Amino acid sequence: MTEAEQPGPDRVAAGTGLVTEKSASADSAAATATADAVGDAPGHPRGLSRRGLLALSGGLGLVVGGAAGAGVATAVAANSPGGGSASLEYPFFGEHQGGITTPAQDRMHFAAYNLGDDTTREDLIELLQDWTYAASRMAMGLGVSAKGAFEGGPYLPPDDTGEASGLGPNGLTITFGFGRSLFTTDEGRDRFGLAGVMPPDFTTLPKMAGDFIEPSRSGGDLCIQACANDPQVAVHAIRNLTRIGFGRTELRWSQLGFGRTSSTSTAQTTPRNLFGQKDGTNNLKAEEPERLRDNVWITEGPAWSLGGSYMIARRVAMTIEVWDGVRLEEQNRVLGRDKATGAPLSGGEEFTAPDFAASGPDGEPLIDPRSHVARTNPENNGGIAMLRRGYNYVDGNDEVGRLNAGLFFIAFLKSPERFAKVHTNMARDDMFVEYLKTTSSSVFLIPPGVADGQYVGQSLLEP
Repeated sequence: MTEAEQPGPDRVAAGTGLVTEKSASADSAAATATADAVGDAPGHPRGLSRRGLLALSGGLGLVVGGAAGAGVATAVAANSPGGGSASLEYPFFGEHQGGITTPAQDRMHFAAYNLGDDTTREDLIELLQDWTYAASRMAMGLGVSAKGAFEGGPYLPPDDTGEASGLGPNGLTITFGFGRSLFTTDEGRDRFGLAGVMPPDFTTLPKMAGDFIEPSRSGGDLCIQACANDPQVAVHAIRNLTRIGFGRTELRWSQLGFGRTSSTSTAQTTPRNLFGQKDGTNNLKAEEPERLRDNVWITEGPAWSLGGSYMIARRVAMTIEVWDGVRLEEQNRVLGRDKATGAPLSGGEEFTAPDFAASGPDGEPLIDPRSHVARTNPENNGGIAMLRRGYNYVDGNDEVGRLNAGLFFIAFLKSPERFAKVHTNMARDDMFVEYLKTTSSSVFLIPPGVADGQYVGQSLLEP
């Protein structure tokens, strides 16, 4: 067996889909020994492209300082600052990309990018190959290249920025998405010859009640969602992928998030949002494959998109100070659930199905028809459900001293139209809308996962 044929730790993790156990402080010699295993398979570049390496080394004129479904790791190791196991590792390759049904991690860094005006289809392919290679390494807790942060030449910037060294994978998932402008611009330009294979379902969202959209904080040709249980691991992923893309992409906007606002696995407890409410009680779960097929995964359209999903990403500002002055009884009525337990006001426990027909001694419905639960429940929206995966954010304060805070809402559905229907029903008279203001709104198509030896988007760009 030749050296290239030997499986090695990278090959085992990436090729078999197993969740592996690794020391959070793997030494650089081990990282170097396994560095290029991911690139050995046919169709996948061996390591980063020359252009990607030049971007990391500053050779393009600037030094920037800047998966599979729901695999559950069994590794135990020193706890990370994010509260999870530092050695927790999810496979990068698989039928679906990680970061959708994966048990929601505690931290997120999201970024959207525009491609340069002179970027060609070949440049785009090379970029996605580079990003796939680097992401598959970082998902295993390795640096973006074999040389990493400490093994390069002394007279060049290191390939990897190094701030995540020793922190382990920390459950990192990296999810890539395509904006509608990648297929056709607002002016109708088909820059990459992709307009003919854009799914007919790939539509923009209509303007909705409570929308105060900032265009500079919305949209983009490409997006990356990095989630981990340590904030530095998530930031490290976006920082280094941004560096690799220099000269081909520019960062359009980004958002940091903390404290997941939903559960994507039955093994997780329901978290609370910044209004103090249990959030996402009725969320879809990884353990519901039939409901995921019916609501999340794309099952119709061009062959390259099947098994993917649509991501709705909306930055929703919450009027924290106003909400804090609302009496508890009214907070419960607005939501339709008991704030303490999360149980519907019609009675029962947190996961008891709401009974919208139940009435109190006065004959009035126990759950107000204008409550958030009533307006968004699948029962009142033609059975439409979504997989939510949002995060809290606090971006300091505004000019009058109020918290600039809220929910970075992320949801996955099989078509954007399904979200629009639910939100239109919600915006009609949902009492919750009074306390919300949406400042950013984007739709991205998340392509299906890829096998070892492929790159994200390969079935689109090389059918």
